[in-house]
Amino acid sequence: MLRKYSPQTSFNYLPVLTGFFTATLLISNVLNCKIIRVGQLPFTGGLILFPLVALFGDVLTEVYGYAETRKVIWTGLTSLVLLIVTVAIVGALPADPLWHNQVAYVAILGAVPRVAAASLIAYFVGEFCNSYVLAKYKIRTAGKWMSWRFVISTALGQLIDSGTFVAVAFTGRLPLREMIEVSLTGWAIMVTWEIAALPLTVPLVKALKRIENLDYFDIDTDFNPLHLRMRLPTPEDAETSNALSRRQIP
Repeated sequence: MLRKYSPQTSFNYLPVLTGFFTATLLISNVLNCKIIRVGQLPFTGGLILFPLVALFGDVLTEVYGYAETRKVIWTGLTSLVLLIVTVAIVGALPADPLWHNQVAYVAILGAVPRVAAASLIAYFVGEFCNSYVLAKYKIRTAGKWMSWRFVISTALGQLIDSGTFVAVAFTGRLPLREMIEVSLTGWAIMVTWEIAALPLTVPLVKALKRIENLDYFDIDTDFNPLHLRMRLPTPEDAETSNALSRRQIP
């Protein structure tokens, strides 16, 4: 029997996923200060870990729905703002005379506020786009074609995310041609990573649905990213969502 969903419903693994989601987001933004080149492909250091953010976003939307994912995204974004402000404050404070690494701090972490601000803007539009497309497509396909839904939503969301991030973070610091290369390389890595991770992502999602006894469909969900207050589901919404869910959870 599927649990009846309400805004007061508690979940076993949602806090864990929220923690990992936020941690990978923050770590990736610090690593984004470095441009890596492997062969002929330039990309930011954060791309080593950032694909996990997109993966967690897909898992959250697929299992818990857009409204719960929206709160997780805002948790990550708020934490990112805290990172930006804290790094800037510490950099502006005078260094102890015995500490001789102020120049190195500014050279490395001094780029964090701009890079993180770029990520903040890019992630806001990209991740909400990814979650919106995945939630809508899930309803349209009645929960089928999970792998295709993950890849399509990631491809669209990360195209917006990567282009916006590179434009904000590196305008004036990199030539236009290299900016385009970094943007397209980042997008390709994210999509490739998403496809490669499907053998792990799909079983993880199915296991979470069984453990949480939930497979949420965003019937009449308010998709405004600024609205954190959830609409109470009507009996008709719950009946439709449960009927669709029963098709997916064995």
